[in-house]
Amino acid sequence: MVDLQSQYIKIKDQVDKNIIAVLESSAYINGPEVQQFQKELENYLGVKHVIPCANGTDALQIAMMGLNLKPGDEVITADFTFAATVEVIALLQLTPVLVDVKKDTFNMDIEALKKAITTKTKAIVPVHLFGQCANMEAVLKVAKKHNLYVIEDNAQAIGADYIFSDGTKKKAGTIGIVGTTSFFPSKNLGCYGDGGAIFTNDDELAHTLRGIVNHGMYKRYYHDVVGVNSRLDSIQAAILRIKLRELDNYCNTRQKAAAYYSTAFSTNKNIITPATSLFTTHVFHQYTLQITNGKRNELHQHLLDNGIPNAIYYPVPLHSQKAYVDDRYNEADFKVTNELIDTVISLPMHTELDKEQQDFIINTILNFVTN
Repeated sequence: MVDLQSQYIKIKDQVDKNIIAVLESSAYINGPEVQQFQKELENYLGVKHVIPCANGTDALQIAMMGLNLKPGDEVITADFTFAATVEVIALLQLTPVLVDVKKDTFNMDIEALKKAITTKTKAIVPVHLFGQCANMEAVLKVAKKHNLYVIEDNAQAIGADYIFSDGTKKKAGTIGIVGTTSFFPSKNLGCYGDGGAIFTNDDELAHTLRGIVNHGMYKRYYHDVVGVNSRLDSIQAAILRIKLRELDNYCNTRQKAAAYYSTAFSTNKNIITPATSLFTTHVFHQYTLQITNGKRNELHQHLLDNGIPNAIYYPVPLHSQKAYVDDRYNEADFKVTNELIDTVISLPMHTELDKEQQDFIINTILNFVTN
């Protein structure tokens, strides 16, 4: 699905040099590389504060802790996404409220969001799924009307641009009160282990978050807030500094590969290719098709039999997961999500894909999924 080894070879000399420099310095935690990466990512995103942390799941949890949400507060998020988004809500004893998504973009349905708001709602977590932004202008409008926090789950769309109706642009993850991301190795900006970060333009919130990630300390052994141990290590920061310089190129390469796929599949009536909303760019963390002839599972196995990696993101909606089943949910409210789990399939998508590889993947699919 992702050729990290070939990607590494292209930047090997720089990566090895930076890693050795960290080893020689022995500044493994919160060293100069972490501080420099923080500044460089702030500049790239155009955001005042980046708070590095240990992983993307921690980033979400810490963001919610920083907003001082209380047990029982309702937090609305999308039903069709990875479990980490709802996991942290439950861990903090908040009440997750799941809503359906749009069939074309896989992102939060704004009308479903509006219907889900109650007097207990305190925050909305739009997920920028597969590489493009949710409808943030609409989300912000809803949030303003009901005085709600907006926490962006940007684990899959770093580098994407959101375009407001007046033409202004902001990077994904920098639009709400706080945004979060993951540097898991397969991400568009991935390290060689676990890593994550939190973004905000709010000075007071940033100060709180910086304490939370480090055991609630601003001064060593003085604990001012309840915190956790969640820090990005210096070796990962050293790697991320190099890959950040390549991020736009990585995203452009993915976009070209996605366009090549979509052109090839465009005339097949049993295949729906990914749509891109007018208000966002798409950086294609995943390239996800919808197979409409009822043979998605057979295609999944056919590709594996032909040595082609592929994945089903996601086979079970969050509202049906054992950990998150709730009597409040009505299956009729998840019509799109319940359809997507039977039709979606994600193909190899990475910066090292070449035409020969794509042609083999495309022909294998088209020969199986006939019109």
